[in-house]
Amino acid sequence: MHRAAFRSLFLAALVAVLPLAPRDAEAQQRPLVFGDTMPASLDPHALFDVPSQFVLLNLYDGLYRYQGNPPELLPWLATGHTVSADGLTWDFTLREGATFHDGSALDAEAVVYSFRRLLRMNRGPAGAFTPVLSPENVTTTGPLGIRFVLSRPYAPFLSAIPLVAIVNPRLVEANIRDNDFGTAWLSANDAGSGAYRITPQSYQARVQLDLTRYREHFRGWSGNRAPIEEVRVRPVLETSTRILALMRGEIDVSDSYTPPDQVERVNRNARTRVARDESMRTFIIRMNNARAPFDNRDARLCFAHAFNYEGFNDVILRGQVVRNGGPNPNNLWGNPPDLQPYRFDLARAREYCDRARAAGAPLGREIEIHIQSELDQTVQAAQMFQADLRRLGINLRIVPNTWPGITGATARAETTPDMWIHWVSTYFVDPENWVGQMYDSQFHGTWKASSWYRNDGVDTLLRRARASTDRAERETLYQQAIRQVVTDSPDIWVYNTVNLRGLSRRVQGYQFSPVGSGGEIRLMWLEN
Repeated sequence: MHRAAFRSLFLAALVAVLPLAPRDAEAQQRPLVFGDTMPASLDPHALFDVPSQFVLLNLYDGLYRYQGNPPELLPWLATGHTVSADGLTWDFTLREGATFHDGSALDAEAVVYSFRRLLRMNRGPAGAFTPVLSPENVTTTGPLGIRFVLSRPYAPFLSAIPLVAIVNPRLVEANIRDNDFGTAWLSANDAGSGAYRITPQSYQARVQLDLTRYREHFRGWSGNRAPIEEVRVRPVLETSTRILALMRGEIDVSDSYTPPDQVERVNRNARTRVARDESMRTFIIRMNNARAPFDNRDARLCFAHAFNYEGFNDVILRGQVVRNGGPNPNNLWGNPPDLQPYRFDLARAREYCDRARAAGAPLGREIEIHIQSELDQTVQAAQMFQADLRRLGINLRIVPNTWPGITGATARAETTPDMWIHWVSTYFVDPENWVGQMYDSQFHGTWKASSWYRNDGVDTLLRRARASTDRAERETLYQQAIRQVVTDSPDIWVYNTVNLRGLSRRVQGYQFSPVGSGGEIRLMWLEN
């Protein structure tokens, strides 16, 4: 879309923000305008990506929640839990007094319903639980008690618990159509208990989302000096337009991918600043190992040595990131202490390419790399890569795409792109979130496992690691698995992110956590 046309559409959508008809003195405050990407659906059990975390944090609650940086896992709807000696039976106790947005009580039945719905849908974050938990093994032990009985020990179970939003069974059941689990209705409505609720009448998928504060939220509001009453989510897809809108005061919060070359400009502006926080989000270039030439290890190593890591990280991104030589972020346990990242070396890359060609790998065909056109870094990385691969006689074609478009294609190896670029964010804090779900072949068909890598030895190591309740043993197993994965080079690991989110200076109380990337509105207030 032409820039001027896009800006006109954005400003037209923004008209809905002002004027705001006041209900009382608090409501006269100008709404917070959140300019980050919206999820394709509001159903918290349907998606598993960064935009859906905003919905999970603000419209819904879970049994536990991550807070702070480094992220700390805290009881949320639950007061705590116990686990049996064999690691199979987990009992949680709910707090009293939590209510859904319609005022009905949030009880153990709602928790059981939510987990069973997720497991039966088998979408979104279900993959973290389906290998060890069946719907019938989630039961109540009383009005406030929930029991999970796992089929085998699963060490990341508690770490993954915050992924599951608790939904209102009465609302969802009333809106099921054609056995769809209520997904069609919930994709544009909310059935949550979170600190904010949606205005369904104004919702437009991926275009606009309006939120109002839920004053009866179980956590209360005494810790916030002036809670934000109204939130307008208005995504701005084009990077330059997004930065300009922030600096002009048209949006208050941008996404967390502020281009490093714009950081100083945003900080110099009287209205704006950039919040800089160490994250646990890795930047990765995927290779489809199920399709030639990437079914050949030498071909993959050729590409791994042909990417200019220092040029991208230190020059294009101005040193705002940290080199990451494997699938896990550097600041997470489970990494081999002696892991050596691949280096940019075109001479060595050419040797690997020659071996691959000698083995019949079709490096002469045009290879497609799909980028997320709304995120400049994916474009810049692909363009730089394209130029260096050309020196090796490899023709790389850049294909503009979107996150939903790419991830929708990764359900099958046949439709997964040759290559694509994205980030793996912190959905839960355990190696399972990265190496576990990216390189165990049982997760094939999910976007996380979209390199279609298969190594029986790695599968065994990862499955032993997630089944062990001994942290030291898990650490050893993950280190062994990562060494083998890096040796096989199924993907290209580039850096661990420093989160750069643009903020209006009127936004106060912003608190960053790698889980959710600082998108929890409950903690913020505005100074007009």
